[in-house]
Amino acid sequence: MSFFSCCTSQEKINKNPLERSSRAFNHVKALPSFANMCFKSDISKRRYIQEEIAKIGKGNITSQIFSYNELCVATRNFHPDNMIGEGGFGRVYKGRLKSLNRVVAVKQLNRNGFQGNREFLVEVLILSLLHHPNLVNLVGYCADGDQRILVYEFMANGSLEDHLLELPPDRKPLDWRTRMNIAAGAAKGLEYLHEVANPPVIYRDFKASNILLDENFNPKLSDFGLAKLGPTGDKTHVSTRVMGTYGYCAPEYASTGQLTTKSDIYSFGVVFLELITGRRAIDQSRPSDEQNLVTWAQPLLRDRRKVAIMVDPLLKGNYPTKGLHQALAVAAMCIQDEADIRPLISDVVTALEVLAMKHIQVGKPQHRTKESFYENGECS
Repeated sequence: MSFFSCCTSQEKINKNPLERSSRAFNHVKALPSFANMCFKSDISKRRYIQEEIAKIGKGNITSQIFSYNELCVATRNFHPDNMIGEGGFGRVYKGRLKSLNRVVAVKQLNRNGFQGNREFLVEVLILSLLHHPNLVNLVGYCADGDQRILVYEFMANGSLEDHLLELPPDRKPLDWRTRMNIAAGAAKGLEYLHEVANPPVIYRDFKASNILLDENFNPKLSDFGLAKLGPTGDKTHVSTRVMGTYGYCAPEYASTGQLTTKSDIYSFGVVFLELITGRRAIDQSRPSDEQNLVTWAQPLLRDRRKVAIMVDPLLKGNYPTKGLHQALAVAAMCIQDEADIRPLISDVVTALEVLAMKHIQVGKPQHRTKESFYENGECS
């Protein structure tokens, strides 16, 4: 019997519209193109952005507005020594805001590569209107001149990628329970976006580098620049230009541009495989038949005798065998080629909460509690 049939949650998620402006994101689509607008000054442009955010957010935007000078002081003029991350979007710096006496992460968007003011507005709105323990908190933003800067809470342990892939010799690898807790927390963030937010939000860029970890290794999803509103009413998908990161994109999205919440489920499955195996989604340093993680894993997942060779060797055997089998079963369901076969994120959350339960201990016999039926893959 399927692990998911055992672990399907009996509790219905509250699907009432968000109290804070449930239709706000729909209004974003009506924003005029900034490229076709003429502003007399940078002050006029900044005032327009602030007014649009206030109007669309219907007074619920709590993010602060920072001046560029204030953020220069916080980051020591965006000094290279303060840089903690870099990507196609731009650079992230660690800084301290004197006005708040708070350490923050300051993301300075690449003015050449960033898609535009509309996307900047969308990210500010998403992180201002949607609040969950597993979504990164937006402290504020800056729109001075042509600067587009987002200020987030500082996450002390960086990204999941920093602690999972190609670890330096002096960094301790994540243990099994921490990996399961990270997976469960990240899934809860997706669950909030898919099943609580109204309209639903498709993250579209779920990957290890976008999962940030606080001082206790609690995960939070970050970087919502590619997020899209999900289908509503009778629509089954949204059609959009294919974007995201190679190796994490669902096959149906990559081939057709048709995006659904099940596209995020596939990406989650890839990251969950990374957590279990310690391998990258795409690793060109490996032999050709092992470079794509999903392609390498799929035949192994069908042979129960071979699953042990998939485990991250850095775990050194410190994991529950039956827990490993259940975790791989979850991953296998998530990376199904057919989107309709993939599970709902709420079922994934329930399964991962079972795997992360504290009673599961490596190398010790299990008591026959209700929870141990889940661990053994049995249902009553």
